[in-house]
Amino acid sequence: MILPKVRDPRFVTIRRGGSLTDADHQLLALWAASCAEHVLNLFEVANPQDPRPRQAIEHARAWTRGEVKMMEARAAGGHAMGAARDLRGPARYAAYAAGQAGAVAHVAAHELGAAAYAIKAARAAAPDAGDAGRRECQWQRDQLPQAIRGLVLDDQRLRNDICWSVFDS
Repeated sequence: MILPKVRDPRFVTIRRGGSLTDADHQLLALWAASCAEHVLNLFEVANPQDPRPRQAIEHARAWTRGEVKMMEARAAGGHAMGAARDLRGPARYAAYAAGQAGAVAHVAAHELGAAAYAIKAARAAAPDAGDAGRRECQWQRDQLPQAIRGLVLDDQRLRNDICWSVFDS
């Protein structure tokens, strides 16, 4: 479970009663897509014929450009999660990261799910490298646009416990 029981209004768009601007929602989706894409090879090596996780990432980006509707991006995210079901280890987590990235168009708070699953994928791919998760987390933080940096870092602090404590430094 990566979503809190009570929704943070900072991740709810203004038109739905929160404080998130459309521009920041799009930045969250782009950042989530980058996080998922960074570990996507871990899925594609195991399942080179299955395009669903890559399509979810592409749909997340296309949504930010207005090329697909929210429901299309969300559906692509669901298909990516379906690609994960029969897998284990890094490939599974990488597919889940892509699925979470696709879902950001629907619920902005899925941004942290994409990041958390990507960190889990990196850890699972290098179990003997104790710092693989820390390095992935730092890479993700380095990709954060300034406009959403404080929001995401605060979200990581608040939801670290329900995200398997992957954001511990």
